[in-house]
Amino acid sequence: MEAASTPTRRDAALQAFVTRLREAFDAARTDPESDAALGRIFGALDTVHAAGTTAPQRLPVCEHISTAITGAQSAERPFAELAEAFREIEPRLRWARRASGGPHSSDNWPDGHANATILGAGGLEDRRDLAIGASLLAPNVRYPDHNHGPEEVYLVLSPGRFQHGKSGWFEPGVGGTLYNEPNIRHAMASDAAPLLAFWCLWMDKAN
Repeated sequence: MEAASTPTRRDAALQAFVTRLREAFDAARTDPESDAALGRIFGALDTVHAAGTTAPQRLPVCEHISTAITGAQSAERPFAELAEAFREIEPRLRWARRASGGPHSSDNWPDGHANATILGAGGLEDRRDLAIGASLLAPNVRYPDHNHGPEEVYLVLSPGRFQHGKSGWFEPGVGGTLYNEPNIRHAMASDAAPLLAFWCLWMDKAN
């Protein structure tokens, strides 16, 4: 039986999203830790992996996606173009609730949030070396405190507040970024507007 060939190109819409995400990070203010992590992640993305097979799925909270994207489209060009590239691929994503809760979440959190993997396990491109995805919060939702082993860089496309480690709450703003070192406790919260943010995790594993 002949082995499946490794793809050399990803589909145009997904590649456009990867390109716009990279350009948005280049335009954003980042720190040395973020730069190092993003160098590993985008370096790995030069190698294309097989397309994912997970079926699309939307949750009721996804009604807020259009509002969040429209708000980002009035931002500076790199972030507006990223929002448009995301709009093109969003209907293909599988949105799901976080599998487990955590401390300090708001009562409306279970139905007021959704996450989707874009590139990574269960994403549009199936791979295990990294994970890139999106998180959505309806207005006035507090995500639970949580932590994970892989380091993580966020790019925020909406109003919303974040907290990590011993920091107080802060608002990165549209085009803002933040770096979460491995296993640091962190959380996010929306206020009057929905929150939309992209996360990039370096899994540090060979596929």
